[in-house]
Formats: sequence, C-alpha cells, structure tokens
Amino acid sequence: MHRLILVKHSLPFFDSNRPANQWLLSDEGRVRCIPLAQKLAVWQPDMIYTSCEPKAVETGQIAAAKLGLPCETWDGLHEHERSRVGPLSQEAFEASVNQLFEQPNRLVFGEECADEAHMRFSRALNTILEASPVRLPVIVAHGTVISLFVARACGVEPFPFWKNLTLPSFVVLSLPGFEIEAITLFS
Repeated sequence: MHRLILVKHSLPFFDSNRPANQWLLSDEGRVRCIPLAQKLAVWQPDMIYTSCEPKAVETGQIAAAKLGLPCETWDGLHEHERSRVGPLSQEAFEASVNQLFEQPNRLVFGEECADEAHMRFSRALNTILEASPVRLPVIVAHGTVISLFVARACGVEPFPFWKNLTLPSFVVLSLPGFEIEAITLFS
C-alpha cells in the first residue's frame, strides 16, 4: 500500500519583526526534529519534500539527514498566505484561522482564501505524487494547509484538527483514498 506523510514543521523562533513565512526554527525546534525523524523512520519513507519557508526547510533537512534521505523544496507547499498580517494575540490568531475555515471561499484572513490555499497545496501534492517515483514521500509543510487538505480529503473538521497539531506533528494517509492511518503528535 502506498502512503503519504504530511508533517507540520517543528517549533520556530517567534520573531515579531518578521512575517511568519520567514521564521527559522528555534533551538528547541531543531532538537525536536530528532524524535520526529525517529518516528518517521518507522514508516520507512524514501524522500522528503518541503515548502520553501525556512522553518519547513530546516525541519525537512534535519529529519532527512538523520534518515539518510534526499530532501527537496517544492513550490506550492507553503502556508496559507498571510505575510501582511501583523502580530496577533493567540486568541485573535485562532479566531482568524477559525474564520478562514468557516468561510473558505471568502478572503477573511491574509492574502488568499481557504479555497485558494487548498487548491494550491493540493495541486503541489498531486504533482509530487504523479511525478515522483518514490513509494512513500514525506511532505514538510504547515498547519493550516495540511488541515485544509486533510479536512477535505478525509472528512474531518478543519479547526479542531488544526488546533490539535503540535510543532512538529504528522499525519499518515493511505493512497489512493487519502484515509488517515495514523496521527503522531509531540509534546
């Protein structure tokens, strides 16, 4: 059976002077990539693809080095576009993400609506799955786009799924039907 693993990147360094799409991993985030790689190893992946955002690239590169796998960035896997949104309290951020999920065809938060982010991310995933000769790709991406994809592919509620994801975490989907086989969260 073929599978797909979607990884939410590890813990970034929260830098209020930069948009989140430019954040790097924190020291703790780099450390968390070691148990991430150990948990991924159980599934025997053969390739890691990452979004172009630094925190996802670092997560993928550290895990790939530990697993002895190639790692490649891939366009379209980045987070929901919201680089012009300034710093928000946790409560305001969560409310904005919830609104994004509840009104997927309206531009309510950031520079793209949920439908646009989902379409872009899905297109990138499908291109990888169609073009890649690997049996089990790992995709290191971001919580909102992963949640949008899993919600629509698997019929789960996006906001609770998003809120449950940790930094890092991953979901294993069986192919071709995109059924959830496992969810791994880290504390």
